[in-house]
Amino acid sequence: MSKSKGNAVDPFDALEKFGADAIRWYFYINSAPWLPNRFHDKAVVEGQRKFMGTLWNTYAFFVLYANIDEFDATKYTLEYDKLSVMDKWLLSKLNSVVGAVDDNLDHYRIPEAARALQEFVDEMSNWYVRRGRERFWAKGMEQDKINAYMTLYTALVTIAKTAAPMIPFMAEEIYRNLVCSLDKTAPESVHLCDFPEVKLSWIDKNLEDNMERVLGIVVLGRAARNTANIKQRQPIGTMYVKSEEGELPAFFNEIIADELNVKNVAFTTDVRDFTSYTFKPQLKTLGKRFGSRLNALRTVLTELDGNAAMDELNNTGKLTVTVEGVAEDLTAEDLLIESAQKEGYVSEADGGVTVVLDTNLTPELIEEGYVRELISKVQTMRKEAGFEVMDHITLYVTGNDKLADLFAKNEAEVKSVVLADSLVFGSTDGFVKEWDLNGETVTIGVEKK
Repeated sequence: MSKSKGNAVDPFDALEKFGADAIRWYFYINSAPWLPNRFHDKAVVEGQRKFMGTLWNTYAFFVLYANIDEFDATKYTLEYDKLSVMDKWLLSKLNSVVGAVDDNLDHYRIPEAARALQEFVDEMSNWYVRRGRERFWAKGMEQDKINAYMTLYTALVTIAKTAAPMIPFMAEEIYRNLVCSLDKTAPESVHLCDFPEVKLSWIDKNLEDNMERVLGIVVLGRAARNTANIKQRQPIGTMYVKSEEGELPAFFNEIIADELNVKNVAFTTDVRDFTSYTFKPQLKTLGKRFGSRLNALRTVLTELDGNAAMDELNNTGKLTVTVEGVAEDLTAEDLLIESAQKEGYVSEADGGVTVVLDTNLTPELIEEGYVRELISKVQTMRKEAGFEVMDHITLYVTGNDKLADLFAKNEAEVKSVVLADSLVFGSTDGFVKEWDLNGETVTIGVEKK
């Protein structure tokens, strides 16, 4: 910035527009303090959204359900031995990030400390909370629900204390509402608290590594779904996983299956039943060498058994082919190699992991896909109609006899998920919309009880 060039930003205008925390966070996450910074609105807004917005939304989620259940964290204790694997994973990541932030701040590595906080908050929101929402929706106050509340409460309070030097105002707001409102003996400000201590007994690196593998497999699975153009709400029969690191414990397979909406996750040492390889000559290295025989080489390569040829190339470092009666040795640099899926299967690979989706859909899977689409549309309509989370409704379905029969068959599941006391066919009332459900037109109505 330069006053003489007229491109200086009035700091008080920026503070008024974005708030002090957002301005501070921009400078922390952007680059080391001793390096020059380009200040621009978009970068500040992006930092607000990725970290502060995500943290605040997670906090707001907790407060919403804690208020509904009148949950008081001071009346319970976090019993580590009773926690689920997801709870233990979050607490392990939490203590790892506290240690990382403490060490980075101690060595004046400011952006590294900020990035560690941002990555944790992202995983807390988009993995732990998103995957565990139904635990907070459960009726009553069973042990699993207490565990979910106490784990998220502990994470939010600890992160508020850890991030307090960087986002002092938001950290103070979160701390005072979560802690001071319940415990009158607690320090009256987050800035009067000690920096959190790392609980080494809660850190499980093996658990963290396994969950990292799960996240990688899920990313590949989503990519395969996109390639196959199959909606997330349409269940799939089986996904096969080939990994250089071997199988995962059964619990993690359940997470993968649930996250990708597949019925079964099967680890395998070989995916050749579902995929093959095609080979083409690399003109840079083979054009001059083969000259007029290049078309003959192309023909030979297209006729190869793709899997057998790939095995030979991997095992010996070369592929031997016969072109017009002459044996020729080709290396990987001589070839353009593409993975090809067999019909009905889609694969994606990265970093030593290959996933293969069986995209052959049975009538039962297609039926379940329609049910999930209906539930999704009703949840959208509840939100658009301004209903509260716990409001019960009457659900109306009309205009499509095929879907009406299918939904009647699955009435109990639909009513349970969308909090419908009754499901009425052939008429509508309340808030009404027409929808396209996987190519089928249907009219849906929702009315608050």
